[in-house]
Amino acid sequence: MKQVVLKNYMETLLLEKLDEVIDKLDCCKCEKCRMDILSYALNRLPPKYVATYEGQVYSKLDTLSLQYETDLMCALYQAAEVVREHPHHDLTSEEPK
Repeated sequence: MKQVVLKNYMETLLLEKLDEVIDKLDCCKCEKCRMDILSYALNRLPPKYVATYEGQVYSKLDTLSLQYETDLMCALYQAAEVVREHPHHDLTSEEPK
């Protein structure tokens, strides 16, 4: 019997979108800041839990709307602004990437 794994598909969607737009966000690109941006955005969007491949496909179809894309981008830009203003590392001792 195949093991069922529960996954918040929103994590995958946001990570893909962040990789697409990170250069436009005007913020530090280090791994710590990237994870802070993702965490902030994930906490402001509804989760999309899937347990099967079919569920993942259905969720992906659901995300193709313009409104969904707008919601993802808005959450990422807000998150980048907060992280830029309050980074969790010392910008003088750690070189941002």
